[in-house]
Amino acid sequence: MQINLISDTVTRPTPGMLDAMMSAKVGDDVFKNDPSVNALEDKVADYFGMEAALFFPSGTMTNQTAIKLHTQPGEQLICDKYAHVYNYEGGGVSFNSGVSCKLVDGQRGMMTAEQVEESINPPDFYHSPLTSLVCIENTTNKGGGACWDFEELKKIRKVCDDHGLKYHLDGARLWNALVAKNEDPKAYGALFDTISVCFSKGLGCPVGSVLVGDQKLIDAALRVRKILGGGMRQSGYLAAAGIYALEHHIDRLSQDHERAKAIGKVLNTLEFIKKVEPIETNIIIFELDESKLTSTDFLAKLQENQISIIGMGQGKLRIVTHLDYADAMHQHFLGVLQKIG
Repeated sequence: MQINLISDTVTRPTPGMLDAMMSAKVGDDVFKNDPSVNALEDKVADYFGMEAALFFPSGTMTNQTAIKLHTQPGEQLICDKYAHVYNYEGGGVSFNSGVSCKLVDGQRGMMTAEQVEESINPPDFYHSPLTSLVCIENTTNKGGGACWDFEELKKIRKVCDDHGLKYHLDGARLWNALVAKNEDPKAYGALFDTISVCFSKGLGCPVGSVLVGDQKLIDAALRVRKILGGGMRQSGYLAAAGIYALEHHIDRLSQDHERAKAIGKVLNTLEFIKKVEPIETNIIIFELDESKLTSTDFLAKLQENQISIIGMGQGKLRIVTHLDYADAMHQHFLGVLQKIG
């Protein structure tokens, strides 16, 4: 039994999703004539109560487009030191937009409104970059799937308004936060200037992300997407997967969260585990006591049992539960962990 828990991006389309993809009505989306893409964009915009949406090949491209829309070269955005836009997008902030990042030392990828305000450069001090954007990531990948306190997000919005800053949400795993905290997606739509959401993580699609915002921003995003090479033709086959996921795969995310917490509970009983980060959604980040069992040996023992997880560096390991991690796999994995212990 092979069990792949390196990410929630390793899933394959379910039979129902494949059927939806194969029966999709398609056109040429570069000409905005693909009915399935148009339907997905309308559905996501409505879901967040925002004016418009645009379908992209990847979450990185959605984030990079949003940053390009909200900034000018030489300016600076504020984000947590764990932020995906800083750590995992290939330096695209500087390459694509000519923008630098002011990194905030937050808690598990989450910063406070006070920290954001302290990070804003004085706009009349031309020796430092002009601060123009605040980027949030919810849930936080490197922070272990942590969910932001919505009240803190509202406080940061006020800081942005007070200082004339734009506000972008990298919501690659926002679906997980919405389910875990029973939150209203339209409340997020009312708070942020732009939101990116990913369909190829928790929702199990093979490809695709969507950027939402007001109509003027999304019109501008279409041009940026073209420049970045993100225009696709009969992409309705992919969009159909997204529509299916919205209708069938959101509520089931709670199963991933429950299984992640069960894994964390077992990890906390093992003598060679040094620390397990708090678990709110589908990501488990933990550290080993290397004097008792090295990371290399632990990963090797899992591989002997055909189980794959991933190292994050600095002694941290990560497990991510997902759509293809069935209950039989879950019980087997728990048993292997207890056997190693």
